[in-house]
Amino acid sequence: DKRIKNITSTILSNFWGKLERIDFDFKFKNGKWKQLSHEAYGKSDGVAILLYNVASKKVLLSKQFRIPVYILGVSGGVSIEVCGGAIDEGESPETCVIREAKEELGYHVSNLKAVNTVFLSPGIVKERVHLFIGEYKDADKVDNGGGLEAENEEIEVLEVSFKEALKMIDSHEIIDARTIMLLQYAQINKLL
Repeated sequence: DKRIKNITSTILSNFWGKLERIDFDFKFKNGKWKQLSHEAYGKSDGVAILLYNVASKKVLLSKQFRIPVYILGVSGGVSIEVCGGAIDEGESPETCVIREAKEELGYHVSNLKAVNTVFLSPGIVKERVHLFIGEYKDADKVDNGGGLEAENEEIEVLEVSFKEALKMIDSHEIIDARTIMLLQYAQINKLL
């Protein structure tokens, strides 16, 4: 790219994810160059899946505590979301989402459909999220889910009607962008 040069990175923090200061020269459309600095944060790419049941017209969601939500004084820190997680090194998005669905929701997923790969906050977060949908049946339940104690997860599994989930967007009970996108994808494509 001939509009960017002299890129340098300084690691500011590497606790859970890596926070970097990126300095670079940028050429604007008017031909002038300017030195810019931005911060970029991220760990690894992630996945999210909306599991839906055609027969019962229900979806599976998770309810868990999120410290950024709490700090901002929203809903006591509780977030209602689709199942999701971080991709481990060497793991494919498909393998990751199958693992996360079992850990968090307690369901085995065998029929995935990739929806899109998105940036949720491209101005600062370098994580891409691979979005999936998948059908489930009662027979696909393998355990109670709830997350992994080793990862300090405490997840409540919610099985709600699709109509109720859509109402939860309007009432601001669902505030997670991945969840809103996947529920609206299901609505637009008349999956339920």
